[in-house]
Amino acid sequence: MLEGKIALVTGAAKGIGRAIALALAAEKATVIVNYNGSAEKAEQTLEEIRALGADGRTCQCNVADTQAALAMIKEVTAEYGRLDILVNNAGITRDNLIMKMSEEDFDAVISANLKGCFNTIKAASRQMLKQRSGRIINITSVSGILGNAGQANYAASKAGIIGLTKTMARELASRGITVNAVAPGFVDTDMTQALPDGVKEAAVAQIPLGRFGKPEDIADMVAYLASEKAAYITGQIISVDGGMAI
Repeated sequence: MLEGKIALVTGAAKGIGRAIALALAAEKATVIVNYNGSAEKAEQTLEEIRALGADGRTCQCNVADTQAALAMIKEVTAEYGRLDILVNNAGITRDNLIMKMSEEDFDAVISANLKGCFNTIKAASRQMLKQRSGRIINITSVSGILGNAGQANYAASKAGIIGLTKTMARELASRGITVNAVAPGFVDTDMTQALPDGVKEAAVAQIPLGRFGKPEDIADMVAYLASEKAAYITGQIISVDGGMAI
C-alpha cells in the first residue's frame, strides 16, 4: 500500500499516464495528475482517482518549460509538505524519416520527452534529498533500446532517458532515492489505435506474445517500483513489451 504517499504523474490525463495514476490511487497514494493541454480528460482521471477512495488534484504544466516544471514541484511540495513518487510519463511523437524530419520536430520531441524528464527530476530531487527518500520512475520505450525507423527524434529522446535514469540512480542512491525506468513496447492506446492496420499487423508480428500490451501492464510495473517491495531496485530499465526487445 502507498497510503500517505504523495505521487506526481506527468502526462496523466489519458493513456498510459492515466493508467499509472489509477494504479497508484488503487494503492491509496495521493495522486497529482499533471497535464499540458487535456484539461477535461485530466479532470476525468481525477474523478476516477476519487472513486477509488484516494485523494488528488490536477496540475497544468508543460514539463519542457524549466521554470514551469520547477513551479509545479514547488506548488506540490508547498501544499503536501513532501513528494514521494515522481513518474515521468509525459511525451510526444513527431515521426518522420530523418531526411524529411524538420529541426523543429526533432527539437520539440527532445525537449518534451528528455528535457521534460530532466526538469522534473532536478526540481523533485531537492525535496527528496531533504526527505532522504523517494521513488523516481521514468517511462522510456522499446524504441530507445532497439531504435525504430521513422523515429530518430523519439528513439533518441527515449535512449537519453535510459542514460539519465542510470546516472540519477547513481547520484541519488546514497540518500535512499531509487530511480528506475519502464520501457513499454506497443501498447493499446489512442496513439497506436490510429496506426494503419498494416502497420499494426507488422508490429504484432515482432512481439513474441503476439499482441499489444494494455496500459495497465505498464501501470502495474510502475506501482511495484513505487512500493517498498522494490526498495532494493535502482538504475534498472525494465521492458514491459511482450518480449519484443529480447
